[in-house]
Amino acid sequence: LRVVKETVIRARATAYRDRRNRKRDFRSLWIIRIKAAAEMRGLSYSRFIHGLSLAGITLNRKMLSELAIHEPQIFDELAAAANRDRVEFYMD
Repeated sequence: LRVVKETVIRARATAYRDRRNRKRDFRSLWIIRIKAAAEMRGLSYSRFIHGLSLAGITLNRKMLSELAIHEPQIFDELAAAANRDRVEFYMD
């Protein structure tokens, strides 16, 4: 009976830990997808994200990842906006 109790305690502890790790894993996956899509359009991930913030576009990484996969035309427009505003910011 003691072994069963210890197993249940350990299972609860790993379940608690892994619920947090799953969030970390998904964020990492979204960043990898965005990075690949941005590099296909000639931008690094950091410059893409910075350009979006300068353009005032506030989409989270989950939505950007979904757009990169399912709506490449819209992602092209976002990349163009990010690149355009980044260039204008540095020209000022």
